[in-house]
Amino acid sequence: MNEVKHPLLVKVAFSVGSLIFLFPILWMALSSLKSPLEVTAYPPKLFFMPTMENYGELFGRTDFLHNTWNSFVVAGGSTVLGVLLATPAAFAISWHRMTWPATVSLFARMAPGTLFLLPWFIMFSNLGLQGSFTALILAHAVITMPLALWILLPYFDGMPREVVESGQIDGCNGLSILIRIVLPMIYPGVIVATIMSFVFSWNYFLFALALSGFETKTAIVASFNFIGEGTTNWGALMAAATVIAIPPLVLTFIVQRWLVAGLSFGAVKG
Repeated sequence: MNEVKHPLLVKVAFSVGSLIFLFPILWMALSSLKSPLEVTAYPPKLFFMPTMENYGELFGRTDFLHNTWNSFVVAGGSTVLGVLLATPAAFAISWHRMTWPATVSLFARMAPGTLFLLPWFIMFSNLGLQGSFTALILAHAVITMPLALWILLPYFDGMPREVVESGQIDGCNGLSILIRIVLPMIYPGVIVATIMSFVFSWNYFLFALALSGFETKTAIVASFNFIGEGTTNWGALMAAATVIAIPPLVLTFIVQRWLVAGLSFGAVKG
């Protein structure tokens, strides 16, 4: 590997890139602490007296805490379902070296979400599931399952086939091999797939907008209540956006060691 000759330039470039990436997030968080007049002030005020007025309105005048819990239920349920379906599917595809099932699953991820809305709305309505958590979790699993499948494939492809064959010789069935032998070897990939699936489901707007009910409305849908035809409550909207951004950031920070290890493992083995 070539030695870096200008470490200072690398640090400066990294700092500038990090600042560009973090600036919108920092601006959003700071705007949520401004008064309604200061949020829309021009030129923007860099120095101001922080206030919790927007958060008071967010949680005191709306059901945003309940909406946030709904987001946890939908994102968590669809993540569990997607990873549970994707793990054995990725193992089978990798072992038999088939590419077409993975490609077919990718079509559901690449197709525009509006393609599914009308059929799903009619189907869930006929089944009496429209507006339920079941409908939202099943719909969001269409996002999480292909994503988890394609994340896990490089890990299974990089696994030594001799390990699986030794388990078959010892008399283990396919499920036992997957649980006892394979998963302990590729657990970093499962962590990466779980985190990415949760984040994508947490932030997905379209399915939650069309398929949720009053009691199952998610946080990202509820945040748009602050946008009206004539005016927008930017302070409350920034507060809602900040709250929505916190769980994925905290989750990523907690498991960052395993996340980096999983991404590195997939890059080397893939």
